[in-house]
Amino acid sequence: MNAMGEVTLVGGGPGDLDLMTVGGMKALRAADVVLYDRLAPHEQLGELAPDAILIDVGKRPGHHAVEQREIERMLVEHARTGSRVVRLKGGDSYVLGRGGEEVAAARAAGVPVRVIPGVTSATSVPAAAGIPLTHRGMSHLFTVVSGHAPLTDDELLHLAGLGGTIVVLMGVGTLPSLVAGLARHGMAATTPVAAVERGFTDGQRTTVSDLHGIVTAAGVAGVTSPAVIVIGEVVRLAADGDDAAARQLARAQEFAGP
Repeated sequence: MNAMGEVTLVGGGPGDLDLMTVGGMKALRAADVVLYDRLAPHEQLGELAPDAILIDVGKRPGHHAVEQREIERMLVEHARTGSRVVRLKGGDSYVLGRGGEEVAAARAAGVPVRVIPGVTSATSVPAAAGIPLTHRGMSHLFTVVSGHAPLTDDELLHLAGLGGTIVVLMGVGTLPSLVAGLARHGMAATTPVAAVERGFTDGQRTTVSDLHGIVTAAGVAGVTSPAVIVIGEVVRLAADGDDAAARQLARAQEFAGP
C-alpha cells in the first residue's frame, strides 16, 4: 500500500509568473499531479511542474468542465496513492476561490493539506490599472464582493452605505443589477467606476465611467470576463496621467443624470 501523499493549494496570483510566490513555485516543482484552473498561470506548467501529470479542471462562466465535488474527489484520490498533489488556482485560494471547501474535503478524508497564499486579483488588478484601493483623504477601507450572483437588496443597502471602495470579482454579468441596486440605495450617480479586463496580460484594458453610465460604457466597449470592477472615488486616480481614461470619466459625468 502506498504511503499517504498530500494536497497543497497554491494561489497562482493574477496570471503574471512574476507575481507567483516562491513557495508556490517550489510546490509545483515537487508536484506529481497538478489540477489547475483557467485563470491560474498554466501556460508554462510543463516547465514549472516538469514531473507532474497536468489536469485541466478549469471553470468558465456558465460552464464547469469539472464539478467542484469531482475536483475534491480527485484531489483525495491522487493523494491516497502517495502523490504530491497541487491544486493551482488563480489569485488566492481563500478569496472567492472555494479553497476552504477543498481543504475541508482533504481533512475529512484524512489527507494532509496545506495552503500557500497567492496575490489576489482583488488588489493586484486595480493596482495594474493605477487604482489604489485606499488613499488618504479619499478612502480608508475597501470591500471585496462576489458578482457571481446578484446581491440581495439588504446586501446592496449595506454596501451602498458603507463608503470606501468596492471591488467586484466575477461581476460582469451582474453589473446592471449591482449598479441599479447601489443607485436605488443612495449611491451618487457620479461615483466613478472602472472595469479592468485581463489584468497583467497583453490584452489588459480599463473602461472608466461612473455609476450612471458604466453599464452602457461596458456594453459599448464589449467588456468581458475576466474583469475586476472597482467602484469609488479612488478610480479618479487611474485617470491621473492617462488622458484617455480622464476623457472617458469626464464624458460620462457630463451626461450623468440626477
